[in-house]
Amino acid sequence: MNLPSLRQWLPFLNWPRPTRELLRGEFIAGMTVGLMLVPQGVAYAALAGMPLVTGIYASLLPAVVAVLFSSSTRLGVGPTALTSLLIGASLTGMAEPGSAHWVSLAVWLAILSGLLQAVVGFARFGWVMSLVTSPVLTGFTQAAALLILLSQLPALLGLRTGWHALYSQPSIHHFDFAATAFGLGSLGLLMAAKRFKPTFPAAIVVISGTALVSWLVGFADRGGAVIGHLPSGFPSLYLPEWLSWDEFGGLFMPMMVVALVSFLETTSSAKIEHQREGTRWNENQDLVAQGLAKISSGLTGGFATSASFSRSALNLYAGAKTGWSNLFATALVLVALLWLTPELYHVPNAVLAAVVVTAVTGLFKPGELMQLWKISRVEASIGIITFVLTIATAPRLYWGVLAGVVLNLSHFLFQRLHPRIIEVGMHPDGTLRDRNLWQLPALAPDLLAVRMDAELDFASASAFERRVTEALQSRPEVRNLCLFASSVNRIDITGVETFMRLRWLLAKRGGTLILSGLKLPVEQRLQKAGALENKEHLQIFRTEAETLAALQKGKEEQG
Repeated sequence: MNLPSLRQWLPFLNWPRPTRELLRGEFIAGMTVGLMLVPQGVAYAALAGMPLVTGIYASLLPAVVAVLFSSSTRLGVGPTALTSLLIGASLTGMAEPGSAHWVSLAVWLAILSGLLQAVVGFARFGWVMSLVTSPVLTGFTQAAALLILLSQLPALLGLRTGWHALYSQPSIHHFDFAATAFGLGSLGLLMAAKRFKPTFPAAIVVISGTALVSWLVGFADRGGAVIGHLPSGFPSLYLPEWLSWDEFGGLFMPMMVVALVSFLETTSSAKIEHQREGTRWNENQDLVAQGLAKISSGLTGGFATSASFSRSALNLYAGAKTGWSNLFATALVLVALLWLTPELYHVPNAVLAAVVVTAVTGLFKPGELMQLWKISRVEASIGIITFVLTIATAPRLYWGVLAGVVLNLSHFLFQRLHPRIIEVGMHPDGTLRDRNLWQLPALAPDLLAVRMDAELDFASASAFERRVTEALQSRPEVRNLCLFASSVNRIDITGVETFMRLRWLLAKRGGTLILSGLKLPVEQRLQKAGALENKEHLQIFRTEAETLAALQKGKEEQG
């Protein structure tokens, strides 16, 4: 393998040679992100129903693997709110959260979704991910953010029981007011820091402070819900138990959606990074990197990871320029895992809920759907339906995404089957426009001049043929057809057959088919089919100006 190919598959070989000045800036950015990564990792592990230490595992080796193999070196890879919610929701009913079987299911989900992403990336099929459009992603993201917020409310408010028990027997005794104070106080501090000083490591400061207060007041000794003991040391190799085929089947849809949503999270961050640098984004290489990161997370007992939009943005905001910042961030995570996990024992669970809520509030923007409504009501409706179905089918959140994708593909197919086909006329400003819309005269008395803004293929050919034949039948005086074909970029076999039928129909009427602005790929396909060999009843012009001049000349001769 030559060096350029090696650099393509191992992007870290393209990193600039480190200098003292470069490493100083990367160290500062890495410490900023690392101080956020540890508390978020623990909090997102709780959201996924996993043992809390696995959130730190998922922040360590996967981040290193991702930065070494990714073309987007400044992405903050690790546990994320959306992916963690999908894991917790997808496994509900299959095992008890936190149990050994639950961990095995989550590990398999990470490995399978990682394999799917890696295979798609190696095969250079990253374009498939474009099937999920912005309205579908917006609808799903808003619904998932709302579900995350609702899921964290009991812990945030110190609710000892469930909502049903509180509704059945309303009483203040359902609440642990010390936990409520920890949760709401932490939330207020985190929100204030997020607004006024985004780069300040508020999460680790709040967690450290609340752990100290919790220890001083004996919160855990009085029965308060705290993190408890977290094992320290390197994660070891984890080989999950083999599942039944029914359980593997139950992981199929979650695997697809976790891989899809993870890649969309990566897309939103990677595009910003490459736009700022003016570089081309290699989505297939990032698919490979994200897939390998998930696999490495599963094999160390962690859960599926993704690129965090908030941590990636913070990394860029802190001045990161290369992947060294992420390596420094993971070094800080390693230090925390080896020596600092016992210090997290007294952290109240309400504080973890506050960390999750603070991170997710940036995702919940219901006004985005209203903005879509102003642009396109059909696409906005697809986003709204995705939102509603994601909420309605919880915890099986993938049905919302699936429904959105199906609706979007149906809308796309409907548009392809019903292309824009207009009869054109000469506007006073000298341009060709919709004759019926602008009430324009025909270019010639015996001429039907049309333009189709689509490819002439199996999807549009039937509509085009129907439009022309109906016009010819309703207007017996029309003998000639002029097709302004500059907007037709491609033609397939069905389109060629349609073209030949229309040419035969015009010849039968004693008329002529006039082609204007035929593009080279379309012309070559028609020539291969022999559709342009006989020039009788056929005229071809390269430009609209030549076509209009010929029509004007013929009109004058007839006059």
